[in-house]
Order: sequence, then C-alpha cells, then structure tokens
Amino acid sequence: MNPVLHNAVDLVLSVPAQAPASIDQVIDNLKKWIIGILAAVASLFLVIGGLRYITAGGDPGQVEQAKANLRNALVGYALAVLAPLILAVLQGIVGSGS
Repeated sequence: MNPVLHNAVDLVLSVPAQAPASIDQVIDNLKKWIIGILAAVASLFLVIGGLRYITAGGDPGQVEQAKANLRNALVGYALAVLAPLILAVLQGIVGSGS
C-alpha cells in the first residue's frame, strides 16, 4: 500500500467516535444559536433604523419607518435577553425540565 494512503487510513481510523449528545446538550446549544440569531437580527434592524433615520431628511414616512425599525430592534434584543427565561417557563409547563 502507498505510504501516504496508509497514513491517511490510519489517521481516519484513529479518530475516536464522538458520543451522542444528550438532549440537554442539544437544547442548550440550540438556545445559544437562537439567542445569537436574535441578537444579530436585532442589530441589523438597529443599523437599518439608524440609517433610515439619518437619511430621512425630514420625510415623515421615512422617520416612521425608522422608528418602527428601532422598535423592532428593541423587541429583538428583549427576546434575546429573555429567551432563557421563556424556555425555562416552557420546560416547566411541558414538564420536561431539570
């Protein structure tokens, strides 16, 4: 057998298999992803709202859209902060919590 191929096969076969993640680990990782996505989307709305507000030039329609974007950003940040609490309440209601 080719020595390079032999080393590659040894490397692949020597990697230990990962143990399957528990459901608690999966839920915790999912919670972190959701919080990160909520914060990223809220930041995007904050930037868009700020840019709209700056470039509105006194147009009442643009100012209202900018304010709506800023309110949506605040709601997104609130959801990101409250997500662990909301999930804990839902786990308590469903009865599958630790």
